[in-house]
Parts: sequence; C-alpha cells; structure tokens
Amino acid sequence: MRAILILLFAFIATHTYSQDYYLFVGTYTNGPSLGIYVYKFNAANGDAQPIDSIASKNPSYLAIAPSGKYIYAVNENGNTQQGEVSAYSFNKETGKLAFLSKQQSGGNDPCYISESKNSKWLMVANYSSGSVAALPLNVDGTIGPIAEVIQHEGKSADTIRQEKAHAHSAIFSPDERYLLCADLGMDKEMVYKFNSQSEHPLSGAKDSAISITPGSGPRHIAFHPTKPDVYIIEELTGTVDAFHFLNGTLKPYQRISSHPEDFKGQKGSADIHITPNGKFLYASNRGDANSIAIYAIDPVSGKLKIKGFQDVLGKHPRNFVIDPTGKFLLVANRDTDNVVVFSINQQTGMLKETGKQLHIPNPVCLKLLKK
Repeated sequence: MRAILILLFAFIATHTYSQDYYLFVGTYTNGPSLGIYVYKFNAANGDAQPIDSIASKNPSYLAIAPSGKYIYAVNENGNTQQGEVSAYSFNKETGKLAFLSKQQSGGNDPCYISESKNSKWLMVANYSSGSVAALPLNVDGTIGPIAEVIQHEGKSADTIRQEKAHAHSAIFSPDERYLLCADLGMDKEMVYKFNSQSEHPLSGAKDSAISITPGSGPRHIAFHPTKPDVYIIEELTGTVDAFHFLNGTLKPYQRISSHPEDFKGQKGSADIHITPNGKFLYASNRGDANSIAIYAIDPVSGKLKIKGFQDVLGKHPRNFVIDPTGKFLLVANRDTDNVVVFSINQQTGMLKETGKQLHIPNPVCLKLLKK
C-alpha cells in the first residue's frame, strides 16, 4: 500500500510540474514599468507568481529561443531614433534573465520579432520605417549585425495611418520556407522566401503578395495548427480575412468582422491566435470595444463563425496568449496595467472570468515557455 501511495504522489507531482510555464511580459516603459517581467504560470489552475524582472527600453514584443535559453526583445526607441534588438540569457532553473547583447534593428520603431527554428536568424518588423530586417544569431545567443533589410514602399486609403509603409509583423510559415510580413500602411501581406543557409536569407523582392481591402490595415496573422490556412487580423477595420496558403501563395476565401453587427464606436484590432486543437480562433479589439472576439473554425472549410465577445476587463488589449494546454487565455491590457486570465470552455470556446489578474505597468506582449 505504501508503495502505491508513493507512486501516486510521484505521479501527481510530475503531472503538476508539467503544467508549469514561465510567462514573459513585454511592456512600454514610458511610465513606471521597468522592462521585461517573468512569472511562473500554472496551467492547471491559472495562478501566476512573479519571479524576475529586468530593465529594457520599450520591449514591446518578445521572442523565445527554441532551446528556451534566450529571450529576444525589440526596443522601440521612438520615431527619431534607430530601433534596437536586445538578447537575454534565461536560466530555466531559477527563472532569471541576464543581458547579453544589443544591435540596431534596421529601422525605426521595431514592433515584432521572431526566431528561426534552427536559431540562426532573427526577423524584425520596423513599423515606422516600413522595413523588415534579418539579423544573424551566434551560438552563444548574442545577436550579430544586420545582414539584410527589405524596404517596403507604398501607401493606402487611410491618409493618416497609411501615409507610407508600416511593417507590423514578420512570421515564419510552419515549414519555414517563407516569411510572411503584414504591412499595415500598404494593405498588403508580403510573402518572402526564406533560406536559413544564405548570408542574405530573404529574397530581395517579393515572391508573392496579396492586397487586402483598402483601408483595412493588416497587422498580425495566425496559422492553423493542422490545416493550410492563414488568418489575418486587420487593425483599422476590425476584420479577419481567411486564406488558403500553398507554396507561398495566399488565396482568400472569407472576410468577417471582429465586432458585433451593431457596433458603432472606434475600431482598433490587434492580435489573433488559435487554440492548439484548431477548433477556435480569438481576436483582440482595442478602440472603444475592448473585447476578445470568439470564433469557431469549421473543421472542413476553415471558415469562421462568430460565437460571441468577451469584455477584457480593462482597456487597450494588445497581445494575448493561449497556454499550450488550451485551458487559459491571458490578455495584456496596456492602458489599465493589468493582465487578465480567462478560462476557455473546451466545448464552446467561450471565455470565462477566473478572477485572476496580474498588475503590471503598460503590458503589451505575452509569451509562455514550458518550465
């Protein structure tokens, strides 16, 4: 009997530990925020405890190395200053960050960063200058000088927000044969071939691109985990476009609002993610909505059907994250200094308040890493 109890306790302890993640929070530091914050997040019950923080100027978007040993952050230094990218080592045993190196980002106001699976490259979208940059990574996690910059040229219907190119994301396709770059200013989703073995990993000119409805402002994308489908959230019109993606080509098949039909206020959508099981898609709405739109994904066609909307319990929701178990959704509300934890109904996809929040100044980016 004693042996059985020991095995049972060991199983419970192992199972509980397997539910633990590190939560990284990137912020804007024009207020009381220090920079990057680290929490321990329990995906079994949604609890989070602070572990560490480190100074960094406006680390508004983060990327985690596949090994979990390094964290990379963009540094939005302002329109008149060259943006930067910073590297930090991360100790998975202690949860502590340490600064490693910094490089220029190749443009102004970098707002998105991603890392290749082989940890050889960082890709950065520079919003204000409308460019995409490739920076090599060294084996010790430090960042090398810029290897390539692709400058976008163009504008679109909104004369204030789309007066020129504004690259807003740089996301690898699942097979990493392509890099997809949403440009809010041009109303285009750019698709570049990616070759990790080349000194200049991106093609000099676009291999393919698709134009979005004028005035939409494409921002972020989400790949379906099992289907060849891509979903794009558009900031200015508060809409989601769905595409089939094959060999670098995007073919549209649906356009749907991320707001209720009777919504009359200002729109300003931000982020988009899909549950690990591929059943539900979520999109964050800022402006006057301050909500998460909830969609069911048709398992055959990939089309979206609106299920409802969840108030984010704050203002100006930016990035949000779904934990790898698919149980919780965490949303960063920049203007109310809170990260709110919602539980996900596994059958309906609807969100429910858990009563759990983290109070962090100006949170804008959330990333999770298995502990």
